[in-house]
Amino acid sequence: MTIRVLLADDQTLVRAAFAMLVASAPDMEVVAQAGTGREALKLARHARADVVVMDVRMPDLDGIEATRLIAADEDLAGVRVLVLTTYDTDEHIVAALRAGASGFLVKDTRPADLLDAVRTVAAGDALLSPGPTARLIARFLRSPSAPVAHGGPECLSERERGVLALVARGLNNTEIAVSLGLSPLTAKTHVSRIMGKLGARDRAQLVIVAYESGLVTPGAP
Repeated sequence: MTIRVLLADDQTLVRAAFAMLVASAPDMEVVAQAGTGREALKLARHARADVVVMDVRMPDLDGIEATRLIAADEDLAGVRVLVLTTYDTDEHIVAALRAGASGFLVKDTRPADLLDAVRTVAAGDALLSPGPTARLIARFLRSPSAPVAHGGPECLSERERGVLALVARGLNNTEIAVSLGLSPLTAKTHVSRIMGKLGARDRAQLVIVAYESGLVTPGAP
């Protein structure tokens, strides 16, 4: 299946470079390009994209708010947003996850890693690296905000809470399976059930829930 990609960045040269990169992948195609957040929102509704690669800093409507509006639109329930950011704007990462982004990526990442990130997000997984994710979420989730999911870990079984804790540390299904002595399919089933119980859109929201509830704390092994 071809992954339909919408590129949103206010810099024409950056968009052109990303477009050439995406076009070079046999399993992807660029279906639209946007120079502002509002344009990205409009095109997301009309271009039938699977993944929106969204820059944070854009005129008219910034990438965080555009992501929030995309995630809140029931007609765009299948659209995943991959936010581009830089390490000197850490708060944007958590803001993006709160808004409904499925992951974040640093702009100076390797080309192959960007393509892998698009594939990861398109598959419904969250792009979350364990180190930066744990530090950033622990740092910025202290401020009051609306909950990103409908429930908390108290509605989960002991096994499910253990799986949620590993998801929050950035482990994928295979790594969770190895850690808990499960099959990858069983680990995937646990994650899917947890998402259903918590009303979470994707794994990124599971990470937020785990930190907000105190199930995972910074510095814990």
